[in-house]
Amino acid sequence: MLSHEEGIRVVTRGLILLGIITLVEVAIALVGNGHVIHGLHLPKWVMYPVMIGFSLYKAYFIVYEFMHMKYEVPGLAKSVLLPTLLLVWGIIAFFQEGGSWRHRREQINEKNKENMAAPKPTGFNVTPADTKSFM
Repeated sequence: MLSHEEGIRVVTRGLILLGIITLVEVAIALVGNGHVIHGLHLPKWVMYPVMIGFSLYKAYFIVYEFMHMKYEVPGLAKSVLLPTLLLVWGIIAFFQEGGSWRHRREQINEKNKENMAAPKPTGFNVTPADTKSFM
C-alpha cells in the first residue's frame, strides 16, 4: 500500500505522462495535416498508426494505474482484457462489413442508372381488336 505522499507522486507522474503524450498527439496531428508548416503533410499510413498507438497506451495506462488493475489478481485482469479484445475485433468486423455493403450498394446504384438510361423494350403491341381473334 502506498502512503499519501507516494500516492500523490504516482498520480502527478501519471498526469504529466498523459499530458505529454496528448501534446505529442496534437503536435503530430497539426504537423501531419499541414497546419503548422504549410505544404508539409505526413502520410496517413504513418500518422494514424502512431496516434492510435499513443491512444491505446494512454488507455492501458489509465486502466493499469488509475483503475488499480495492476493490484488485481491475474484472473480478473484477464476477464477485463478478453471482452475488450472482442469489442475491438467487433468494431473492426463492422467496419469491414460496412465497407463491403457500401461497395455493393454503389454497384447496385450504377446498374440502376444503366437500366434507366437503356431504351425500354417495346414488346408486342396488342390492340383490343387483336384480342377478339383469340376469343
